[in-house]
Amino acid sequence: MIVREWVLKRNCSMSPRQLILAYMAVCAGSLVIATFFAVSGAWYVLGFAVLEVLAVGISFLMYARHASDREHIALVEDCLLVEQIQTDQVRQFRLDPRRTRVEPPGVGNRLVRLEANGINVEIGRFLTEWKRREFARELQSALALKR
Repeated sequence: MIVREWVLKRNCSMSPRQLILAYMAVCAGSLVIATFFAVSGAWYVLGFAVLEVLAVGISFLMYARHASDREHIALVEDCLLVEQIQTDQVRQFRLDPRRTRVEPPGVGNRLVRLEANGINVEIGRFLTEWKRREFARELQSALALKR
């Protein structure tokens, strides 16, 4: 039974479907304008439009690959589960809640550090520095109730 849980994820403003629609709109607009110039005799504009569409496509692909990155922290009755998902890589950690030490972020935009039984995990990649401090306090309070 989960006592408390946190999901920390990227703030993505577009869903994958919206991203595809936006890309199609950019492609259509750019290629229509480039075709107009190509018909008028400026063929090189079409080449630059194709390069532009490819560059935007690559950047959208990079965005889409990391859109589902997240950190899932769950305080269960007998352990603290930490799951970090980045692109296709999933890392999971099981920490003893009674022995877990939470180190809040220091100066310089550091992450929240969890340490228990020789296992060190840094979390909070998707939070601002202020939110990291708040999250560290929340986690410390939840862990204190388990001791």
